[in-house]
Amino acid sequence: MNKQEFYAAIAETTGFTQVDVAKVLNAGLDQIAATLAKGGEVVFTGFGSFKAKKRAARSGINPATKQAIKIPASVVPSFKAGKGLKDAVNK
Repeated sequence: MNKQEFYAAIAETTGFTQVDVAKVLNAGLDQIAATLAKGGEVVFTGFGSFKAKKRAARSGINPATKQAIKIPASVVPSFKAGKGLKDAVNK
């Protein structure tokens, strides 16, 4: 399912227009991104949680040249599924 299909499915379920659904969902996703950028966490009980995790610097190998490279430390978004979502997927 792509983004447009997702908007259409929600619009059909709720009776809202696809334009309104898109505005609300995009605002929600922007808010999740902004919260993670500040180092926060977003929790939807029963669905899951979004969190920013620190990834330490490490060494790796460039597969094209086989040379060792240093990969800098970074902060990456992560998602952990909640029990409700896990149960729904495993039905």
